[in-house]
Amino acid sequence: MIRTRITEMFGIRYPILCGAMMWICKPPLCAAVSNAGGMGNLTAANYETEETFRAAIREVRALTGKPFMVNVTILPSVRISGAHHKMYLRVCAEERVAGVEISGSPIDKACGPEFMEMLRKAGVRMFHKVGSVRHALHAQEAGYDGVYAAGIEEGGHPLNDDVTTMVLTPRVVESVSIPVVTVGGIADGRSLAAALMLGAEGVMMATRFMATQECRVHDNIKQEIVRRQEQDTTLICKSIHLQARALRNRNVEDILAIEKRGGGFEEILPLIMGKRISEAWNTGNVDLAPMMVGQSVGLVRDIPTCAELLERMAREAEERIAAVQGRIQ
Repeated sequence: MIRTRITEMFGIRYPILCGAMMWICKPPLCAAVSNAGGMGNLTAANYETEETFRAAIREVRALTGKPFMVNVTILPSVRISGAHHKMYLRVCAEERVAGVEISGSPIDKACGPEFMEMLRKAGVRMFHKVGSVRHALHAQEAGYDGVYAAGIEEGGHPLNDDVTTMVLTPRVVESVSIPVVTVGGIADGRSLAAALMLGAEGVMMATRFMATQECRVHDNIKQEIVRRQEQDTTLICKSIHLQARALRNRNVEDILAIEKRGGGFEEILPLIMGKRISEAWNTGNVDLAPMMVGQSVGLVRDIPTCAELLERMAREAEERIAAVQGRIQ
């Protein structure tokens, strides 16, 4: 059994957390990860009203008695406003969820320190996903309970500092005293063991959870993830200051072509709209939208249940750690 500050903090079996995924991290997958011994994720931006968001939290609780995280991404959006961000945080406090994963701007700057105090009083653990030491230090000073150190390998929106997981994790670990969770390039027991050796208290992964039986995306998407390799992702939207890592497909090539010739936000926006991404997940059209996956796609080779995946990862990590210890004279 691998025990860390993360497993102790939340009372979970494995130090493995599911990351936020738009249109994917809904109650069934969230509960499946938590029931498997990890930490499920409910992505708040899937819900535009307080009623539907609160109902989703309660649906997760009907499916599992285990703790889970709620992601709140505080980035510019045409659909989700600052009022939404504050509502999500308030409801998380009222519902006393186990923890919140904050991406983008920190709570204290975007919503105000009173929202951090509200969450703290409700016993909600606060984690901020960061891509640099300076942001990790701010999170610690602001009163976060931990940070996710997200390397450039991750899918979604890595910080444009472009620091790799191998360097970022130990740099953040040596710079803060709060627990650090490694993000980016994590998909199996080997990468879990590596993160622990770098000083992390756990790992967060998203791409790997897309290719699980409980994930409700079209099978074409899952098969594409299994088929693709680590060199098949690329960074897009750098020119409009919304850097993202996505799987190379027709949509991504169109975005890169627009950026190359100097096209702006208005021309790119229709290609990255949330509605388009949701349609791709549901129909299995792998060329319709940007598929935000990380370089860990090269380590995904099957479609297990969440329980099978987490048990296998923990066993592999323990075996790798024991093997290394056996080499030490």
